[in-house]
Amino acid sequence: MLKKGDKKLINGWAFYDWANSVYSLVIGTAVFPIYYESITSTDGGMVQFLGTEWHNTTIYSYALGFSFLIVAILSPILSAIADYTGNKKKFMQFFCMMGSLSVMSLFFFTGKENVWIGIVFTILASIGFWGSIVFYNAYLPEVAHPEQQDRVSAKGFMLGYFGSVLLLAFNLSMVMKPEMYGITDATLPARISFLTVGIWWVGFAQVTFNRLPNDPFKRKPEKDYIFKGFRELKIVLKEIKTQSQLKTLLISFFLYSVGVQTIILLASTFGIKDLGLETSNLIITILLIQLVGILGAFLFSRLSEKIGNIKALKTTVLIWAVACVGAYMLHKEDPNVYLKFYALGAFLGLVLGAIQTLSRSTYSKLLPEDTEDHATYFSFYDVTEKLALVFGLALAGIVTSYTNSLRLFILILAVFFIAGFIVLSFMKKSKYVK
Repeated sequence: MLKKGDKKLINGWAFYDWANSVYSLVIGTAVFPIYYESITSTDGGMVQFLGTEWHNTTIYSYALGFSFLIVAILSPILSAIADYTGNKKKFMQFFCMMGSLSVMSLFFFTGKENVWIGIVFTILASIGFWGSIVFYNAYLPEVAHPEQQDRVSAKGFMLGYFGSVLLLAFNLSMVMKPEMYGITDATLPARISFLTVGIWWVGFAQVTFNRLPNDPFKRKPEKDYIFKGFRELKIVLKEIKTQSQLKTLLISFFLYSVGVQTIILLASTFGIKDLGLETSNLIITILLIQLVGILGAFLFSRLSEKIGNIKALKTTVLIWAVACVGAYMLHKEDPNVYLKFYALGAFLGLVLGAIQTLSRSTYSKLLPEDTEDHATYFSFYDVTEKLALVFGLALAGIVTSYTNSLRLFILILAVFFIAGFIVLSFMKKSKYVK
């Protein structure tokens, strides 16, 4: 078994970001949202699901919100069981397989007549992705020492951005130039993209699964592991209540995650519906965000070593708040709106990877040094993020149902970033977090 801090183990762990980030980019941000919007926008964007008529943006937001709620409910319970039994890797493998197969099933989503396929497998793919991330994140304190964790966390996100851009470039070549591949069906390029995401994800994940230990603490669970798992969960929850630094970080993390994650998921919809951008404009912006994100993750991981995690995090949160105000001020009537959208994308790209990297590594550094319940601890981190997503998407659904626009919602998110910044100001320096 590879030892903690071993370069091969660290690279194996970080490679899961390379494997799974194609889901975030192609399905969560780029190809699928644009594809979904294009084939459901007729008849005023109204679609039929479960015998009820819904606005396409509203049902999409609610579907994602529902998936995050499921993960928020399941992950603490499953994480506690995984910690007690020492089976983190098996749980991670299950959710990885579930997510990749669900993504591939989106191939059969061909139009409004089977919109249920798009909604159902969007939910299952999201559960698979975020469910696997719970256990993936929990490995960070087991593969890297505290002083390594900022750089290791950044390495994961950097690999993720780079790998996802490579696959997206191939997918876009099909979507934008289908004649190069002899494709005549207008929906086929996007649907093939969904297949490639699932294959890429589950295929490259095997590198990670081959190197991660399954039971590093050599636990020998008793038969009533479900009951013991609940007891483990109760113990960790009690411990978190006594740790003011963890609580403060989680509160701030909730507030700014309402903004970060919902913007990631709804940025394409905002660009199409509110700013009237062409698909090519969105694709350029998305690629720009990913490429600048590699630089941002690297720079802020180094900046945190110079000024400390807390100040570096506060800087990223403040930049996000400014970006929200900037996005609100964009108007489709402006002839240069696409250029301003590019500039805003580059601005966000600089802090997108940074805020995710620093949030993960800062939380990991705050965990008790003697704990073995990393999955259970990280489940609360992930639950906080999912509850923020549920809240953010529900709020987006409510606002769009009344205004038929995301502009007001984007402005509201600036308030959440400012609140997160204020809460972060109450954090104190500790042994590993400065």
